[in-house]
Amino acid sequence: MSERLRTRVAGIELANPVLVASGTFGYGREYGELFPLYRLGGIVTKGTTLRPRAGNPPPRLAETPAGMLNAIGLQNPGVDHFIENDLPYLRQSGTRIIVNVAGHSLEEYQAVASRLAGEEGIAALEVNISCPNVAQGGMTFGTDPTEAARVIAAVKEVAGQPVIAKLTPNVTDIVAIARAVEGAGADAISLINTLLGMEVDIERRRPLLANVFGGLSGPAIRPVALRMVWQVVGAVGLPVIGLGGIATWQDALAFILAGASAVQVGTAIFMDPEAPLKIIEGLDRYLEAHRESVTNLVGAARPEHPAQ
Repeated sequence: MSERLRTRVAGIELANPVLVASGTFGYGREYGELFPLYRLGGIVTKGTTLRPRAGNPPPRLAETPAGMLNAIGLQNPGVDHFIENDLPYLRQSGTRIIVNVAGHSLEEYQAVASRLAGEEGIAALEVNISCPNVAQGGMTFGTDPTEAARVIAAVKEVAGQPVIAKLTPNVTDIVAIARAVEGAGADAISLINTLLGMEVDIERRRPLLANVFGGLSGPAIRPVALRMVWQVVGAVGLPVIGLGGIATWQDALAFILAGASAVQVGTAIFMDPEAPLKIIEGLDRYLEAHRESVTNLVGAARPEHPAQ
C-alpha cells in the first residue's frame, strides 16, 4: 500500500486513514470472505459489553430518505466470548483492531477494559459513551461533561491500550464534552455517533421502531459531523477520527482537510460492502495526482494550517 496513505492516531500507525465503524462490520468474518481485511486502515468492532446482550426487540432498523435509523441496542456476545472466539480471527487479519467498549455503568466500562488490557492484537479501545438507543449508559454518560470524564478516567485507569472517546452529537456544546474527555486522559476522540431520530408507520399509526427512537446515520448527518470535527479539532490537542455519513473518497478527504487524522465508514457499507476500499483507492489517486500525503493534508482547510 502507498506510503502517502499512512497516518497516525494516538500513537498508532495506520497503513491508511480509512477504518470501518463499530456496529457496521461485525467482527469482520463475513467481509473477510469478500476482500482481504489487511487492505483496511483498521476495524472497529461491535460494541462489546461485560455480558452478552440480546439488544432491543424488532423492528430495529428503518430506511430514511438519506440514511437509516437503527435501534439495535448493543447486541453482542459479551467480552469473554469476544476474546475466545473473535479476537483470534481478528489478530490474523493484518490490520489494526480497535475494540468498541460499551456499558450500562462506570463499573462495567472499567471491567470490560480490564478484561481486554492484557490481550495481544488490540491497538486501542474506543469507549462508546454515545449510543442513543440503550436504556442505561451510552448517551447518558456522553451528554454530561462530568460523567463523560468519569468514564474515560475509569477506563484509562485499567486500560492496556490507548483510549479513544467516541462522542455523541446529541449535545448543546460538543466542545465542552471534548475538553472534558481530554482532561480525563483520552488519547484520541472519534465523532460523531448517530443523531437521535424516529419514524412513524402511517398504516399502523405507531412508531416504526419498537424502541421508538433510534440513531440516524448516513449522508443526512455528514454536514453535522463535519462541523463538529472542525469545532473539536480547533478546541483540543488530541487527534480526531471523523465519521458520520462518509460514503465517497471526497467525503473522507473533506474530514481530513477539516482536521481528522483518520475516518470511519459505516452506513455506506450496507449499500456497498466495498465502499471503504473504493474510498482508499480514491484517496490514493488524489494524493498521487497532487503529490501529497495524508499527514500533510490533515487540517489543510483550517486557517491555522501552515500551508494557509
